[in-house]
Amino acid sequence: MKQIFCIGETVFDIIFRDNQPVAARPGGSMLNTAVSLGRTGLKPVFISDLGLDAAGDLILASLESDGIDTRYVERFSDGQTAISLAFLDEKRNASYSFYRNFPETRLLRPLPQAETGDIVLFGSFYSISPEVRNPLWDFLTHAREHGAFLVYDPNFRTPYLKQLPNFRPWINENIAISQITRGSAGDFMHIFEVSDAAGAYEQVIAHGGKTLIYTKSDAGVEVITPDIHLSIPVPEICPVSTIGAGDAFNAGLIYSLAGRPAANPLPQSEPEWKSIILLAIDFSTDVCLHIDNYISPDFAENLKHG
Repeated sequence: MKQIFCIGETVFDIIFRDNQPVAARPGGSMLNTAVSLGRTGLKPVFISDLGLDAAGDLILASLESDGIDTRYVERFSDGQTAISLAFLDEKRNASYSFYRNFPETRLLRPLPQAETGDIVLFGSFYSISPEVRNPLWDFLTHAREHGAFLVYDPNFRTPYLKQLPNFRPWINENIAISQITRGSAGDFMHIFEVSDAAGAYEQVIAHGGKTLIYTKSDAGVEVITPDIHLSIPVPEICPVSTIGAGDAFNAGLIYSLAGRPAANPLPQSEPEWKSIILLAIDFSTDVCLHIDNYISPDFAENLKHG
């Protein structure tokens, strides 16, 4: 059976609205995607690390209750589970403050090996973090060489802009090794100082990629490949929170890719792409309508029953 690997950071999100805490949820971009996929009935393998502390215990129990394979979630005692404070503005978009205390060496246990037909989602700060870069890169290169399908989401946050010159070579490598780069308009503005999908695609091509999915919040989604340039609008909604919207989009994308031929899940035509992107938008829209970082159980049940 095709395996889905989500590899990225784990944080405990404390969410503020009108300067008051309103929720606390397990978070991290790839974790959010894994939870959404777990709720659909798929059983993603989550690769990450977290502390041997109360927050870590809570997160691990929550992941397992959502059907996620946590065998490769490493626990460490030399540090604590990361905390994120997420402050929602009047448009329900979030700004973040991160609090981390990690050990100097991470991802010490042997990682699984992705093979032909498997799907790997990776990205965010975890994919360019010096403490995990070497074992992560070994995992990714083996996966690509053995026929796995890689999806990269830069998810680059503003707190790391001062360190961008150090991280950019790894971001470029991540683009090169992946069959799809799915980035937001904000990601490409922060990393490459480009403000539209065409400029973003030039950067993807320049660094060895071929397929870009460019998400523009409420302004829609663009897909660009060597043969296709497709623009798809998104529905107008009144969001409760946009935290996890991009992560849920990734979940919808991977949910569709997992149902395609293992030898080449990449869509080849505009109708195929449109169907996949519309479902990913549905995933993302659902997340925006509640305070959780993942699709709701009701949405997942409806998906299972068509």
